Amino acid sequence: MQLRHLRYFVTLAREQHFAKAAAACGISQPTLSAGLGALEAEFGRRLVERDRRFIGLTPHGEAMLPWAEQILGAVSGMASAVAATTAPLMGEFGLAAIPAALPLVGLLGEALLTQNPGITLAVRSATSRAIERGLHAFEVDAGLTYLDHEPPANVLSVPLYAERYVFLAARGSGFDHHAAVSWEEATRQDLCLLHQGMQYRRILDERLAARGLAVTPRATADSHFALFDMVRSGTFATIVPDGYARLMAGVEWARFLPFDAPEEARRVGLVVVNRDPLGPMARAALAAARALEPAGVQPPF
Repeated sequence: MQLRHLRYFVTLAREQHFAKAAAACGISQPTLSAGLGALEAEFGRRLVERDRRFIGLTPHGEAMLPWAEQILGAVSGMASAVAATTAPLMGEFGLAAIPAALPLVGLLGEALLTQNPGITLAVRSATSRAIERGLHAFEVDAGLTYLDHEPPANVLSVPLYAERYVFLAARGSGFDHHAAVSWEEATRQDLCLLHQGMQYRRILDERLAARGLAVTPRATADSHFALFDMVRSGTFATIVPDGYARLMAGVEWARFLPFDAPEEARRVGLVVVNRDPLGPMARAALAAARALEPAGVQPPF
């Protein structure tokens, strides 16, 4: 079995387009098709449904995909481990973070790059479910996500931050003289929130329901920064993680307020897949996170 054929297969499953997969692999489309054909012939099963275009993986292809991802990931990890024995850690470190954890990226990234000057950091925003899949498919080296609510399976974790909610309104919108806000008052506003496909929103809805409250936002988005721009217009208010209050401290238009009723904080932290042996990138991530853990992240209020 040729590793390059497995790479063609995994890339096609990700791109879901023959031309894009060939370009990602740096080969021609006929070469990609020939490699897939050789893989199918070796296993005696059709792996890809196609009729001039990519339709999807067959059940045999779906069954093979996670194993192919693990094989390629193990080979990559082996190469990194061998290289790390004779030289400093090199290469690109892939970090995926839920939107609520993005204010932690700078802190963790600085620690990681300081300890490993030979690596570069590639950060992407993703849902908690996408992070779990990306970790197990070797698409990213580590994630920043919730540790207690819908936690990813089979991971090692380091808590970095205890998240609480804060209310955000634009200055001049009626909250300039408030020291805090009640949950009831907040839910009466024209709110913009993350959509319900985001874990942050699912947790928020659960916490509101526990207080006998519900919210129907006037607008939704998949990015906190989109919410901030809607609030800045003066029309909307929102509820965000307190990490953004630290990140945006001193922004003139923003009025961040704590809630007047205590709530249970949510742990956010670093996760890597619990594999044996643990790869050098995962070890580097754990070391950087553990260096930050004693200090933690301080609350903004």
